[in-house]
Amino acid sequence: MFQRIIDGISASTGTTVRLTSLAAGAAFALFIATCFLCAAAFISVLQTYGPVPACLAGAGIFFLLTLAAAGTYWGYKREMQKRARIAAERAAKSAAQSMLADPMLIATGLQIARAIGVKRLLPILAIGGVALGIMASRAGASDEASTEPAE
Repeated sequence: MFQRIIDGISASTGTTVRLTSLAAGAAFALFIATCFLCAAAFISVLQTYGPVPACLAGAGIFFLLTLAAAGTYWGYKREMQKRARIAAERAAKSAAQSMLADPMLIATGLQIARAIGVKRLLPILAIGGVALGIMASRAGASDEASTEPAE
């Protein structure tokens, strides 16, 4: 039984190592090709316009690539923050719903209602509902204020 598990892990590890080395080789080849393309563009601009415009053209191209990479990074970061906030909101909602759907909690509530009586329990429930609403509105307001970035 353990031998099959070990064989499966070994096979998947070997496959992962092979794919990672293949991806690293492809990335290295792409880097070398990009270097030669940059050198060819530099030499072409150098022969046509001179050394200073060639250097400025190369710097401009790499500056634009840097701006594109930074924009992509910031967009990805905002998307991850948005997804994390949505996941946290869903988790909070599901936690509250699962607590109210707990059979032990419902059974305890029914026993309390039978023991106290419905007529005596209604004012207590009304006050509790108002208090719960106030707590929920305050908690929502403080969460919104803390997630806003200070600029």
